[in-house]
Amino acid sequence: MNIRPLLLSAALACTAFAGLAQANDTSATSKAVPYEYGMPLHVAKVVALTEPPTLDCKVITADMKYIDDIGKPGEISYRKLSDACSYQN
Repeated sequence: MNIRPLLLSAALACTAFAGLAQANDTSATSKAVPYEYGMPLHVAKVVALTEPPTLDCKVITADMKYIDDIGKPGEISYRKLSDACSYQN
């Protein structure tokens, strides 16, 4: 029995599974479009608002995931004061 075709098939299968795993992982890359002043937004429903946790009152970059008026999902990033500013005098 020749083992070379078996090893080649196993290597190709492992490569295919690794490619599928990377294709399904969307958390590593953010495809959020940075907001610019005057940019038209057609937000019908906000799905999620996320921001990095911080204890300091400072300007941070937050993300908003939404559904537009056509029903297509979108994501935008914007600058804002952190939530820690609400608790400081």
